Amino acid sequence: MTLEHVDVLIVGAGLSGIGAAAQLRSHLPHRSVAVLESRAASGGTWDLFRYPGIRSDSDMFTFGFAWRPWPGDQALADGPAILDYLRTVSQEYGVEELIRFRHTVTAADYDTAAACWTVTVRTPEGEQRLTTDFLWACAGYYDYEQGHQPDFPGLADFEGAFIHPQHWPEDLEYAGKKVVVIGSGATAVTLVPAMAAEAEHVTMLQRTPTYVLSRAGRDPVARRLGSVLDRVPDWVAFRSARERVGFGAARWANIAMIIASYQIARRRPERMKQIVRAGVLAQLTGDERTAGLAPGEAEEYVERHFTPPYEPWDQRLCFVPDGDLFEAIRAGRASVVTDRIRTFTAKGVQLESGDTLEADIVVSATGLRIRLFGGLDLTVDGEPRPFNEAMAYKAMMLSGIPNFAFTIGYTNASWTLKADLVADHVVRLLGHMERLGHRQVLVERDPSVEERPFMGLTSGYITRALDRMPSQGDRAPWALKQNYLVDLRVLRAGRLEDGPVRFS
Repeated sequence: MTLEHVDVLIVGAGLSGIGAAAQLRSHLPHRSVAVLESRAASGGTWDLFRYPGIRSDSDMFTFGFAWRPWPGDQALADGPAILDYLRTVSQEYGVEELIRFRHTVTAADYDTAAACWTVTVRTPEGEQRLTTDFLWACAGYYDYEQGHQPDFPGLADFEGAFIHPQHWPEDLEYAGKKVVVIGSGATAVTLVPAMAAEAEHVTMLQRTPTYVLSRAGRDPVARRLGSVLDRVPDWVAFRSARERVGFGAARWANIAMIIASYQIARRRPERMKQIVRAGVLAQLTGDERTAGLAPGEAEEYVERHFTPPYEPWDQRLCFVPDGDLFEAIRAGRASVVTDRIRTFTAKGVQLESGDTLEADIVVSATGLRIRLFGGLDLTVDGEPRPFNEAMAYKAMMLSGIPNFAFTIGYTNASWTLKADLVADHVVRLLGHMERLGHRQVLVERDPSVEERPFMGLTSGYITRALDRMPSQGDRAPWALKQNYLVDLRVLRAGRLEDGPVRFS
């Protein structure tokens, strides 16, 4: 029986998969491509999560694709706007017709002699197989089916609604209710102000504080430049060209800010702490137009609830648009409690301090569960290739696994900045192989390179899964730099035939 064959098989129809397929369509239009998506809709994260206020925590000028400008000057966009943007891109670049929904890749075996993958797929019609020359995992690194859920004592006794943001019920009514949001990451700081607009009160219950920064909801560079360009007559420049100028300026301004802030945080952490602390204090105390906490009360609040015990960027910083979280705290609609859970009760949560938080609804914003590359199992010539035995090359290929690439975005910046660079590199790689008649590319591990954790963050969802992840190395090209300017040079313009890469 002859199996269906495609030149490139992409796993995942979220941001990374749509971007990868669009670039293949643009630069290698003669190559056949299929995108397998386990869910019934495209959009990945932005279709899955439906909780109140869902938004990006990266600016949209770097979160949007470099080759398809994000429209407008909105810096931190909401989920529906991002989903609409992704699906518009998918339609414009002919990606939508390549997607096969409810197709879950479960396994893939590479045949070295044939230089070809045989991929096993679970579909509504039953198990299917197809072959591909090149397998590209664009399904990210977390489990779409289940988030991380701690085993809370006494949870069975709680009489209210208990919800994980990853599976938000459409009919949940929270107006006038007492809500406790467990967690302090991006999801929690988004949920609290969004729910506080209607709830009686929302409490963010955190075990450990997080560094939180406010940024303008509308990008100042894009806004100013847009107002200037809008005054340029249409006969001087096409509107689309003006939009690209505005997008490019805002994009590079945000890239510069991202890189500078990260470098300051890693090289001068005490200085970054001062900057963050000053920003939070200013937000909590308000100004002549906005009432806030008294200075002494604000100092105490920051010390207890917004001063983490770790350095900036050991875990992700959280950004809130126009200080909405702090505005909800100033107004008394929301509050932060830093404590540990002793047990749930029928009416709420009892803390180790002895205090009790009454709650009608508890939202467990306790993070993600790692599931690399959509959970597929890889074998080469029938031999298993566990991810934790491989070393990542340029944070996009794995040692010992031929004709395979993956896309995982930055953890210290916009996901898409890295996703775009990986797409550029894979497209260049495939074009290079085609021109020279190569059928296989393999990265061979250098035994002299020392192992390092794949991701440098100390966030719980990362540390819980380090033993299942590949490693990175202690030097280039095995080290993950987390620096867009470095990767721009290496991935977009660097040599394809360097030391550990073997073509055949």
